[in-house]
Amino acid sequence: MMNRNSRKATTKVSETHRVNLQKRLEHRLEVARAKGDADLVRVLEAEMEQI
Repeated sequence: MMNRNSRKATTKVSETHRVNLQKRLEHRLEVARAKGDADLVRVLEAEMEQI
C-alpha cells in the first residue's frame, strides 16, 4: 500500500511539473511573438513539441 501511495504521489508531482513547464513555455512564446522575435518563437515552438 505504501508503495502504491508513493507511486501516486510521484505521478502527481510529475504531472504538476509538466503542467508548470508548459504554462511557462506558453508565456515565453506569447512574449516572443509580441516582441516579433521569430528565431525565439521557432525555438520555443520546437521545445513545445517535445513536451
